[in-house]
Amino acid sequence: MEKLKNYIYGEWVEGTGNGVPLYNAVTGEQVAVSDTEGLNFEQALDYGRTVGYKNLSSMTFYDRGEMLKKVALYLLERKKKYYELSYKTGATHADSWVDIEGGFGTFFTYSGLAKRMLPNTPFWVDGETQKISANGTFLGTHILTPSEGVSIQINAYNFPVWGMLEKLSTSLLAGVPSIVKPSPYGSYLTNAVFQDMIESGVLPEGALQLVCGEPGNILDYVQDGDSVLFTGSAHTGRKLKSMPSIAGNAVRFNMEADSLNCSILGLDAKPGTPEFDLFIKEVRNEMTTKAGQKCTAIRRIIVPEHLIGDVQNALSKALDQTKIGNPLSRETRMGSLVGKQQYDEVVRKVNILKSETELVYDGRHELVDANYDNGAFMSPKLFLNDKPFEKNISHDVEAFGPVSTLMPYKDAEEAAALAKRGKGSLVGSIISHDETFIAETSWKMASQHGRIFVLNRDNAKESTGHGSPLPTLMHGGPGRAGGGEEMGGLNGLHFFLQKTAIQGSPDVLKAITKVYQQGAEKKFSDKHPFQKYFEEVEVGDSLETAGRTVTDADIVNFSNVSWDHFYAHTDATSLTGTIFDKTVAHGYFILSAAAGLFVSGKKGPVIANYGLENCSFFKPVYAGDTITVYLTAKEKINRGVKGRNIPSGVVKWLVEVVNQRDEIVCVATILTLVAKQSPFIDLHVKNVQKILGGLTETTPINWGKMSPQQMIEHLEHGILVSLGEPEADKCFTPEEQLEKWQDSLYNHRKMPKDFPAPFLAEDETLLELKHKNLDAAKQSFLDNLQRFIVYYRENPHAEHMNYVFGKLNKEMWELIHKKHFTHHFEQFGLV
Repeated sequence: MEKLKNYIYGEWVEGTGNGVPLYNAVTGEQVAVSDTEGLNFEQALDYGRTVGYKNLSSMTFYDRGEMLKKVALYLLERKKKYYELSYKTGATHADSWVDIEGGFGTFFTYSGLAKRMLPNTPFWVDGETQKISANGTFLGTHILTPSEGVSIQINAYNFPVWGMLEKLSTSLLAGVPSIVKPSPYGSYLTNAVFQDMIESGVLPEGALQLVCGEPGNILDYVQDGDSVLFTGSAHTGRKLKSMPSIAGNAVRFNMEADSLNCSILGLDAKPGTPEFDLFIKEVRNEMTTKAGQKCTAIRRIIVPEHLIGDVQNALSKALDQTKIGNPLSRETRMGSLVGKQQYDEVVRKVNILKSETELVYDGRHELVDANYDNGAFMSPKLFLNDKPFEKNISHDVEAFGPVSTLMPYKDAEEAAALAKRGKGSLVGSIISHDETFIAETSWKMASQHGRIFVLNRDNAKESTGHGSPLPTLMHGGPGRAGGGEEMGGLNGLHFFLQKTAIQGSPDVLKAITKVYQQGAEKKFSDKHPFQKYFEEVEVGDSLETAGRTVTDADIVNFSNVSWDHFYAHTDATSLTGTIFDKTVAHGYFILSAAAGLFVSGKKGPVIANYGLENCSFFKPVYAGDTITVYLTAKEKINRGVKGRNIPSGVVKWLVEVVNQRDEIVCVATILTLVAKQSPFIDLHVKNVQKILGGLTETTPINWGKMSPQQMIEHLEHGILVSLGEPEADKCFTPEEQLEKWQDSLYNHRKMPKDFPAPFLAEDETLLELKHKNLDAAKQSFLDNLQRFIVYYRENPHAEHMNYVFGKLNKEMWELIHKKHFTHHFEQFGLV
């Protein structure tokens, strides 16, 4: 039987013991053996803290976000084999989708967040700068850096893939290396996904390690700077948290534990309403998805006392219709528990619940293509606690399977009180169309819940469901649920980051944070900042504009154009008792006038105004006042773009408007999209002619088989095709891939060196030479390049077919020629 290997200190290592046998939850057959005996855990942790930390923490947040995306894409291409393994854990296809592709989706989400919102630096400036001296020469701010240690992540058996990836999404993005310790049960699936993550070659050395089996004494070696993330029972979690190595070394500890989550049916949701039907469907789904083995599953069903019978009957019918059996069968809607050991544990908890509450539903389902003897199958079980304020067993005992308890309430006060008797939950849901009931109940139960999910007819079509934690929202809960917090968008990274206050002068803070601070030195140059590409802009680049004297006509005209006739701008007789001496210029006029002063009218790399932040007006501006603007590059944000967008970044500019007395009247931050410098040559004929001056018959080739003249004539043929001379009669790219290929023209990735033309047979030679020599070919090529430029000026809407990219317009032909010319000029070392 295959023994699962562990991945530590950069090697795949097999345990030296007998290990733990792992079984197919459906058939009972052995699948693999997990074994960690003989592993040097102390060495593994040290390897993560040194090699892993050095490699990960030196990357920028932006680059780590790109890393997550590449890993997720690599895994997505191999998902079929993960599903085949997931079925062996008892999971249906729908269960597996949540686990497998839900895990990949978390990586994609965090990659997107990083590329939109995080800096292209290894540190992250957190919050605004604080002015802590009268004259602004002493400032303070905070930066976040990766905590210097390794993160040990102990996961539960119910989600072998998502459980690993949701923790790694934040730790890897934060720059902290991790050791993944999955539950042995289902670890063969975790192992397969992990193998591919390493095989992808995307992750830096030491970033991840895998311990596939019992944890041994790994936690004995944790130290200050390390962290432990635990998902499992509260009993085990508390035991780990109190270990001397953890408690004594200030090791960060995050726990997600038991949770007796509830769902409340509103007083208004009577049979026949959409909410009643939604409630039955939601409870059934949460009882049967993953066979109830979810930390977010509904364990307590809180229902108006007069609707208990209706809910019991409707839910029983819904459960009767749920087909249980082999997950590979299309009929199956609920699979098995993860194994016999978990089955026995659920039975033990069910018997405890029976001691105080009535079992009102225990349908003995006929299994689809499976049997109870071999697999770990269990029918859904529904209890009734008729006195939920007296009988506490339902609020204390969690059976981690398809088990839930009905309980009645009288009013919103009681509903919230019952919800809180779970002593801390990951999620509580309210299904109602009565906003007053929803609001009152939510406020009262919020203190004991990590998430409140409200469902009704208005959001049902797009709702993700009671049991679905989302990467952008916090997953965790107080009290019994462990008090932990995972994901929650960028907040999820804070657990792994050290927050440090930075104090100093404006120039010092600018040097440390790479963000311009008011009062720091400005850098002036003859080149207008808006004429610089994203790579050329430096924090501190500044422009001092000419002055503009505001007139009464400006104020009147702006009132008329904007329709802003606020009395302070238009009625001098109404200013008594105000802060104004006479009619004042509109604040938005000042901002607009400032823009008119600092923008460059000439076309340049600045693509568009992207936004406005923190605009404040400090002093009134009257007719006769003269304003001057200081524009300073405050911060650069790298930006991932896709589709047919120009590769660009965001530059934040500090706008300071002063009057003739050098008093600041307005401060704002504007955001612009700034194009990145293209790595491809432009199509100006003189530029291309200069490059071709270095090409001779003896110029050596760096790759491929072309002669210099063949290369020039090949490029010339491409120009003629873009003019429709001849018109390409066919595109060889399948239509379903065409949009993706056309989008690729807009990015800055170069053409691959080994790309074979799909329209040429393998043994087909290049076009026959038509010019008498290289010089004649060069001149003809340049002449046709000039024809191309003139043709598309005169015919800007013309389109012609390309063999690979389909029908292209002027912009696309220009992009492809830029890439194509650069590709072949590099082939001969000309650029």
